[in-house]
Parts: sequence; structure tokens; C-alpha cells
Amino acid sequence: MSDPPAAPAPPPRASVIVINWNGARHLPACLDSLRAQTYPHREVIVADNASSDGSQALVRERYPEVKLVALPENRGFTGGNNAGVAASSGEFVILLNNDTEVDPGWLAAIVEAFDRCPEVGLVASKMLLFDRRDTLHAAGDTYRLDGLPGNRGVWQKDTGQYDREEYVFGACGGALAVRRSVWEAVGPLDDDFFFSAEDVDFAWRAQLAGYRCLYTPRAVVYHHLAATGGDVTASYYNGRNFLYVLAKDYPGDLFRRHWRRVLAAQSRIAWEALRAWRGRAARARLRGIMAGLRGLPKMLRKRRSVQAARCVSLAYLESILTESDLTEAVRTGPDHLQE
Repeated sequence: MSDPPAAPAPPPRASVIVINWNGARHLPACLDSLRAQTYPHREVIVADNASSDGSQALVRERYPEVKLVALPENRGFTGGNNAGVAASSGEFVILLNNDTEVDPGWLAAIVEAFDRCPEVGLVASKMLLFDRRDTLHAAGDTYRLDGLPGNRGVWQKDTGQYDREEYVFGACGGALAVRRSVWEAVGPLDDDFFFSAEDVDFAWRAQLAGYRCLYTPRAVVYHHLAATGGDVTASYYNGRNFLYVLAKDYPGDLFRRHWRRVLAAQSRIAWEALRAWRGRAARARLRGIMAGLRGLPKMLRKRRSVQAARCVSLAYLESILTESDLTEAVRTGPDHLQE
């Protein structure tokens, strides 16, 4: 008598999407750490943006358990991740940079946070620098009243100051965990952003629709900062996309109260780039600002649906945003504009 057929494996609750473009040198550390996760009900998907460095062959040969989504062209951080999510099936979707390594309990901590806190739509990880593991990259993301995004705790020594679980504005796109129901409710990453600040836009859309973001320090990620996308690339897209976020997401009642701060911050960024115009990053920033201004009509059209979905008060929004502090480290990167 033959043995009964084995019971089918339970469907994955968590789908980890690893975005990749010519990152073969980083993939083994990332995928090995995902293979070592203590949480079993998972699937791993590599969304490859038409790499030419052997990344796809590496995944097929060394990681047969990983689903490869091979895109015919580079669709950027946004398009690649959106394609990966479309190919996934988990209740929770986690976007993960290819230049990361995750702690063995990382995924378990994320799933546990979602299960324990049904009001939470997003979960942010504790991100440390890959080569300086006592130094923070992000303990969740911030957004300032003057319209500038930032990584909470960036460059600080990790001395336990961010070891408390708490609500934050958003999660860094390098390790962004979202309930699928929230992803479907607020929509995917905006392809018009392509690279940079797409996570800020997503956090705004989620927050306006009433979905909170929880930072959990037990979900630990080590990140090679700026391993893909150098200062020139980041400067261009930051210059453009910070304006996109303001036009699309920043609520009108908030702007009427804080417009002087917003205009002052944007003016300061433009002035710093002009002063450093000999630097390639500064010139890229200025090109990005001009592209952002040209793109404002498109973002203002998108704004209608984003603001129409809002169900939170002005007082709540001010409670989750931070004060403008010109000494605070933000994503603008003015110290890199000379490069």
C-alpha cells in the first residue's frame, strides 16, 4: 500500500521582494540571510531590472527556492518592486534592497508586529550600516513640517536610544513592510518617481488613508548605504521627487499653516546647490529641481485622489511630523553637493 501524499505546504504569509539591478556582488549576502530566516512561511522573489552582470544566472543556479522575475528593461526601484509584488502571494509584502543582510529573526519580528497590532499598515525595521554595525541608517522615516524627509537616527551610534517600539511617519524603502490589503488600498509605488522618495510618497498615502506605521527594533537590517545609485543619481531624483511629494501629498491645510517653512527649506536647498554648482551632484540637484517644477501639473492631477482618500485630522498629521531643524540630518545631502 502506497504512502499517502504529503500534505501541501501552507501558503506563504510573507513575501520578500528583493529589487536588483546589476547587484550580483551583493545578492549572496542578502539571499543567504533570507535563507537563514527563522520564520518559515515565506517566499522570496528577486525582481531583476534587466541586469547584465550575471545576476539572473546566479539566482537560478544558487538559489532555486527563489522566484525570479526577470524584467525586459530597467523599470527602476518603483517598477521593479511593483512587478515583484504583482508576482507575490503573501499576506504581508516586504520590499528589501539587494545590498542588505537581515538578522535571522528579522522576518519573524515583522510578522509578529503585524499580528499583534491590527491597526498597523506598515512596519519599519531598524537599519544599521553594513560595514559599521554600531551606526544607524534609519529607525523609521521622518517627514518634517518644512517638507523634507529624513531617516530617523541616521549616522548616530546605536546605543539603545531607538530600542523602543513606537509609531513613526514611514519606513525606509530599503526595508518596507506593508500589509497587502494596504498596498491594494493605497496603490503601488508611483512609477513617476522611479527612484528616491517613492517610500515617502507611499507613507503619505498610507497615513492620509488612516494606516499607521510601527517601528520595531527587533527587525534588524544591515545596509550598504548608497551601494546602488550614487550621489549624482540621488541628487537629481531627490531634487525632483521632493517637489513631487509636496505637490501630490502635502495637505492644503497643513501647507497654509507651514508654507513659510516649506518655501524656506526649498529655497535653501536650491541656494546651496547654486553655491556648489561646480560639483556634479549640485548640478544634478538643480536639474532635478527644474524637472520637478516641470512635473508639477502631473502631480497636482494625482493629488486629487490622494487628498480625497484622507480620513485623518490636521492635529494627527502635525503629531506625526517633526519640527524643522536645520541641524537635523535629512535626505537632501547638501554635504555631498561638492562631489
